[in-house]
Amino acid sequence: MDIQQIFFSLLCLAVVVCAYRLYSRIYKSIKLGQDHTPVKAPGKRWKTMLLVAFGQHKMFKNWIPAIMHLFIYVAFLFTQIELIEILVDGFSGNHRFFANMLGPVYTVLINWIEILSLLALVGTIVFLWRRNLLKVPRFRKPEMRGWPELDANYILFGEILLIIGIFSMNGADAILQNIDPDHYPETGRLLISDNLGPALFSGFSTESLTGIERFGWWLHILVVFGFLLYLPVSKHLHIILAFPNTYFAPLTSRGEMENMPEIMNEVKSMMGLQPEAAADNGGDAIPMFGVRDIGDLKWKNLLDAYTCTECGRCTAACPANATGKVLSPRKVMMDIRDRADEVARAIQWDKSRLEAFDDGKSLYNYITDEELFACTACNACVEACPVMISPLEPILQMRRSRILNDSSGPQDWMPMFTSVENTGSVWQMPGERFDWAEQLEAES
Repeated sequence: MDIQQIFFSLLCLAVVVCAYRLYSRIYKSIKLGQDHTPVKAPGKRWKTMLLVAFGQHKMFKNWIPAIMHLFIYVAFLFTQIELIEILVDGFSGNHRFFANMLGPVYTVLINWIEILSLLALVGTIVFLWRRNLLKVPRFRKPEMRGWPELDANYILFGEILLIIGIFSMNGADAILQNIDPDHYPETGRLLISDNLGPALFSGFSTESLTGIERFGWWLHILVVFGFLLYLPVSKHLHIILAFPNTYFAPLTSRGEMENMPEIMNEVKSMMGLQPEAAADNGGDAIPMFGVRDIGDLKWKNLLDAYTCTECGRCTAACPANATGKVLSPRKVMMDIRDRADEVARAIQWDKSRLEAFDDGKSLYNYITDEELFACTACNACVEACPVMISPLEPILQMRRSRILNDSSGPQDWMPMFTSVENTGSVWQMPGERFDWAEQLEAES
């Protein structure tokens, strides 16, 4: 085993250990949320996941960015084949381990990877242009200033480095196959590298070509390792979480809101109907409604927050935001994720410490009443999300908490609440809601 194999093996071990710690923290942060209804209908869920997460179905409501994203996405999938070979070569000390084994199939695979990488480069440049020069409005919202804007650019520049690594490695390798065929196996005709390599590196010495090939090889694997460790602090975590998020997405109608049994039973009592058996809430304890902080959310809500791609399609579709109100569904999900990170770090990712945790803050320190009460509950944000996130659910739950626990809400809503409580009608009427029916019965 030479020094390069030893270094590569130790590096891989260090990356695996660090990645395990980072991703386990994400998992524990998500599990700070409450458990909810067991998952049913796995067949439908697999279908949804394959169609939306793997098949990119909802992306194609906007064709131009969808096609550019598809270039990068498919290139990402296929370059994993080359990554597997790089890992095998790194551990074994071989060079292009699968070349002789696969023969013509290997040539087809590498050509396909190179074509997709070139298309991914086009997509990356287009996205950099859209974000930094074209300045698409949904990328210029207040919540995107600072780190979110840098995060998007970092990953795009990382894509460019990855592509430079691939073509440096393959371009130099294409020339070295003729110089040292014993060490550099024949890959077959590569449509891009067989032309790009001689164009860029002809006249270079064997030592220089070997250095360029090794530079490309190491650049490729180091960018991949960096990407793996960077994902847990980036919006690009959706590359992994989009799959479980679409799998666990509700199968019910998007317009269906979760019921509150205590309120439902009160309404049934008012209407003379038989209330349903209520869950035991500790005797005469006053029930708490809605959501105040991370521990009150469901774990699926937290999974939504960590899956958020920050693409802004939800905010662009929001009618409240379009009319100048401060509500941004994207910001709501980003705020939930930030608060989850804050709480998780404070309790050291130990859920048993969550109940006693109190730092004097809550989600209301991140999300204002003005944002919550601007929501029209139209579900436009839910429909627009390409990975089936529901910003509406935490908005409604936080709003319920403000109204039912804190008796807080917009002043023009208060007369309606008072009227419903006193007369059973949203309109301020002098009599009870059903007085007219009793009068009809008396007259008959």
